[in-house]
Amino acid sequence: MNITRIEIIPLKRKLEEPFSGGTYRVVNRYTLVTRVYTDAGIVGEVFGGDEDLHQDRVVSVVRDYFEPLLVGLDARNPDRLWNLMFRKNMDLGNRSIHTLDLSNHAVKMQAIACVDMAIYDALGKYYNVPVYKLLGGCYGRVPIIAIGGYYQEGKNASDIREEILYYKSLQLCGVKFKVGRETIDEDVERVRLARQAVGEDFVIVVDANQGWTPEQAIEFSRKAVPLNIRWLEEPVGWSDQLDGLRMVREGGSIDVTAGQGEISRFGCRDLVVHGRVNVLNVDVTIAGGVTEWMKIAHMAEHFHVKMAHHEEAQVALHCLAAVSHSTFVEIFPNPKRDPMWFELPREQPRVRDGYMELPDKPGFGIDLNADVIDQYRAE
Repeated sequence: MNITRIEIIPLKRKLEEPFSGGTYRVVNRYTLVTRVYTDAGIVGEVFGGDEDLHQDRVVSVVRDYFEPLLVGLDARNPDRLWNLMFRKNMDLGNRSIHTLDLSNHAVKMQAIACVDMAIYDALGKYYNVPVYKLLGGCYGRVPIIAIGGYYQEGKNASDIREEILYYKSLQLCGVKFKVGRETIDEDVERVRLARQAVGEDFVIVVDANQGWTPEQAIEFSRKAVPLNIRWLEEPVGWSDQLDGLRMVREGGSIDVTAGQGEISRFGCRDLVVHGRVNVLNVDVTIAGGVTEWMKIAHMAEHFHVKMAHHEEAQVALHCLAAVSHSTFVEIFPNPKRDPMWFELPREQPRVRDGYMELPDKPGFGIDLNADVIDQYRAE
């Protein structure tokens, strides 16, 4: 099954209203559709990634470097192809200064992810099995949580209760709730309102998006003990990941999750080996694709670290279903926050009784709507 062509299409969709987390504000939904064509007549197709500033650079890497590199090679050798891409020398304006080149490395790893994921969709179609069965086939369904609790203008206590009850009505098992923008006491109160609305049997994790100092994260953790929070995600800033996360794990009372800011197994290795996290939520769509994610997952298992995932359920579902130490797949149930999830796939995986069920079709099992792709092309 030799590769004959690689196509990548950037998409951009303006949101109806902004959504704010602890340290960011989202006004557009970006994603990339990647297609790998083969001489077997099979086309691997996938969407993923939410890059805005460097989306055009990711596209250029795939078109200018990876397509010429991989055309003519057998798509049934994904690890070989991954290493060819990873080791490929390319001029992205590198300065050989680590801090200056970080964005270039992130661009390259997301470009690898795009191609690698499309290759896995092609592999599933070639072998006539869903991707999760190629990877290990541990579960036929994965617990699902909403991403919500955003800071929005005019949002009050009643709105929080209504939002959380809506997620429960969708048969989701829990919510990832945004914190980190208000004072510690205000954020604790917001989470308390959510817990009060749904009771103890609904999972609540909180996500500070690197919005706190270690001391603030510890304060939140201690004050939130009665709220039965499953984990505290990305509690400290980018500049203090190792020692800051250590302080929160040792001084707080809630499990610590991080990893969505990492772009490879090497960064995840440091978090795991040094005991900084209870859960890794590395993102397959930006951190090198399925090939790299699975290497990270198998490493984490040796250290009793569980696997989560940052967004992108269309691919994350298969990765999480393939390993025994997985936690939750995530979606944005609000179409205003992620209209691509609702419009780009022709059909979403079924959600029932707190779980998202794995598609039984080959590959990732999600056919994309060509009209939506044409409508929101960023080029």
